[in-house]
Amino acid sequence: MLEVLQSTVDGIAVGSIIALAAVGLTLTYGILRLANFAHGDILTLGAYLAFLANTTFKLNIWISMAFGCSIAIAIVLLCEKILWQPLRAKRATSTTMMIVSIGLALVIRNAIILVWGAKPQKYELPTFPAINVWELAITRNKIVVIVAAFAVIAGLYYLLQNTKIGKAMRAVADNPELAKVAGINVDAVILWTWIIAGGMTAFGGSMYGLITNLRPNMGWFLILPMFAAVILGGIGNPYGAIAGALIVGISQEVATTCPAALGEWQQYCIGTDYKLGVGLVLMILVLLFKPQGLFKSTI
Repeated sequence: MLEVLQSTVDGIAVGSIIALAAVGLTLTYGILRLANFAHGDILTLGAYLAFLANTTFKLNIWISMAFGCSIAIAIVLLCEKILWQPLRAKRATSTTMMIVSIGLALVIRNAIILVWGAKPQKYELPTFPAINVWELAITRNKIVVIVAAFAVIAGLYYLLQNTKIGKAMRAVADNPELAKVAGINVDAVILWTWIIAGGMTAFGGSMYGLITNLRPNMGWFLILPMFAAVILGGIGNPYGAIAGALIVGISQEVATTCPAALGEWQQYCIGTDYKLGVGLVLMILVLLFKPQGLFKSTI
């Protein structure tokens, strides 16, 4: 039981990072109808930009994260200007845009490899002993990741529910043409969608570096759990994506836990190499039995 609880804590930390990225993914799909496969590589880019500021410019880790998010947002907006906006103007199909996003993902990933190399990297941070809570060993970085993620999510909730731009985003997601007729500036909503999605995803990536080494393909490996979280929570529903991400994160960690008490039965445990498969199985089950997701598919 102790090992399962330990895996649950680890799953909450990973799920918190998936939640930040999944919210951005579901916002871009809900408002722009874009299944963006480059989303995971934006997460990786945010992490490596924070790494650059932390190790090369010797900046504080929080300032480094802010730097990484800012540059990532600028790159996302540049892609909107030179890529997504012209494709929408030409009425490109969703399939075409999805294929373009895969190409963009490859460009970003190989640019990261070109600049930083393929070997794992890590931030220059002091190490602290783990905190023991009811015999559970919880590192300070995992606590920081969980608290920071939920703080950002709370800020997103306030923005969507209580601000003018948040209400406009919900209106555009529900009916873009009607929103335009009602006087809502759809172009401004699109820009804000990219800013929020890019910022949250890059922040999630930079925090992922607090609990693991940075690798050029780490965001690509997280894209399946992101999509699983989005589908599980209901496509276009940011709050559902958060719940879905926590379910996926915890399921991945707990399902691959192999307690020593099992003895010779340990050989039948699911190996950690199959973590991504857990998210995929969850996604398939939801699509089979409840295609609309566990929650209403709307912002």
